[in-house]
Amino acid sequence: MKNEEFRAYAHEFVDWMAEYLDQIEDLPVKSQVNPGDIRNQLPNQPPEMAESMKDIFNDFKNIILPGVTHWQHPSFHAYFNANNSRPSILAEMLTATLGAQCMIWATSPSATELEEVTMKWLKGMLGLPESWHGSIQNGASDATLIALLTARERVTGFKLNSSRSSNRVFRVYGSEQAHSSLDKAVAIAGIGQQNLVKVAVDDQYAMDPEKLREAIQKDIDRGFQPLMVMAAIGTTGSTAIDPLLPIAHVCEEYEIWLHVDAALAGTSLILDEMRWMVQGIEKAESFVVNPHKWMFTNFDCSAYFVKDKKALLRTFSVSPEYLRTKEDEQVNNYRDWGIPLGRRFRALKLWFVIRSFGVEGLRQKIRLHLQLAQWFKERVLRASIFELCAPVPLNTICFRVSPTNKNKLDLDALNKELLESVNATGKIYITHTMLQRRYVLRMVIGQTEVAQRHVEKAWKLLHSTAEELLSRKND
Repeated sequence: MKNEEFRAYAHEFVDWMAEYLDQIEDLPVKSQVNPGDIRNQLPNQPPEMAESMKDIFNDFKNIILPGVTHWQHPSFHAYFNANNSRPSILAEMLTATLGAQCMIWATSPSATELEEVTMKWLKGMLGLPESWHGSIQNGASDATLIALLTARERVTGFKLNSSRSSNRVFRVYGSEQAHSSLDKAVAIAGIGQQNLVKVAVDDQYAMDPEKLREAIQKDIDRGFQPLMVMAAIGTTGSTAIDPLLPIAHVCEEYEIWLHVDAALAGTSLILDEMRWMVQGIEKAESFVVNPHKWMFTNFDCSAYFVKDKKALLRTFSVSPEYLRTKEDEQVNNYRDWGIPLGRRFRALKLWFVIRSFGVEGLRQKIRLHLQLAQWFKERVLRASIFELCAPVPLNTICFRVSPTNKNKLDLDALNKELLESVNATGKIYITHTMLQRRYVLRMVIGQTEVAQRHVEKAWKLLHSTAEELLSRKND
C-alpha cells in the first residue's frame, strides 16, 4: 500500500470510527450471531493474491461487525467494563503508527520516561504511598503472578530461580470471592492449587481477618510456609471490600506479602470519600489497578505498584549481552519489571486520558457512576418482585427476582430466564454470579458515556420483563 492510498483509507476509517461512536446506541449491545456464523462466511484458505482494502473493509463491516459485542455501548452493564474514550483512541492510533517496541530505555526513551511520569501521576491521584514504584502491565492477572513470584523469591532469599528446588510447601491465601487470576497464578508458579487457601467471607462477602489468621496459624503448625495474601478491594462477584487494615495487621504479624487487587475499584480512589477502602495500604507490598476498566483507557493498561523495587528487579531481571546498553545504570528498563520482554507504548494513551479529562473530569465521571448505582439500588429495594443480594459500595448491583409469593418457583431458573430474555433484546447486556449458592444478576454501571437515561432504560426493561415472566409462571 502506497502512502497516498494509506492516507485516503485512514481518513475513511476515521470517519467510520466517529460515525460508529455516534451511532453505537443503534446497535444491539450483545452480538446476536450464533456459533459458527462468522467462521462460515470466511474462506478456509488465505488469498494467494493481494486483495483491495475496499473489499477488506467491506467484509469488516458486513461480516465481522455483526459478530462484535459492543463493549463501548452505554447500555453495556456486563462483567466489568473495559472502557475507552476518544482521547485514548487517538493515542492508540499514534501508538500503532509509531510501532515502537519499548522493552528498554534505549529502544524508546519517551516510552520509558512517560511511563515513569504517568505512574507518578497515578500514584498521587490514588493516594498511594509516595515511596512506591509503578509500571504498566498487561492486566491484573499478570500483576498477581508478578507479586506471587516476587514474594516467593524474597522469602527464599532469591535462590529459588537459580536452584529450582525448595523443600518448603508454600501457601497462598485469598477470600472465597477472590478473582480466578489467583487460582491461575498459583498454578503457573508451580505452587499448586491444593496450596491455595480460600478464606471464608462475612455476610458482606468480604474476607474475615480472623479466619485468615486461623488458616495461617494452622498452616504454620503443619510445617507449611505462608507466602502471600491477596486482599480484594472490589471483588468481581459483588465488589465486596476486604477489610484491608485488619488483614494487613495479620500479614505484618506473620511477615507475609500482602498484595491488593483493586483492578476495578482502584480508580474510585481518585475520590477522597472512597479512600476508606484502602486504610492501611502503606502496610501492603503491592497493589494493582486497571485504568482499562474504569479510567476510560483502551485495553490493555494495568498499573502495578510495588513497595520493594529491588525485590521485583532481582526476581525478573535477565540481562543477555544483546540487550545491554551504556545507559542501563541510569534508567528504568521496564523489561525487568514483569514477565514479557516486549512492551507496547501503553503510557501514551493513559497520558492522553489524564490530560484530556483532567483529574477533576475523571472524578465527575466516577461520582456519576456511583450515584447511578445508588439510584438503581433504590429501585431494587422499592420493587416487591426483586431483592438486593449484596451491598453496593461501588458501581455493581447484585439483585434477583424474588417475589413475595414465590411458592413453587425455581428462582435460579427464573433469574436465568430473565437474564437471557433481556440480553436477547440487544437493548442491554448484563451477566450473573453465584452468591450463597443463589443465581444472582449483576448490573454494572461504568461505561464511559453511560447516563441516567441508560440506567432508567435498563431498569424498565428488567422490571417489565420480570413482571411478564412472573405472570406467565402464575397462569
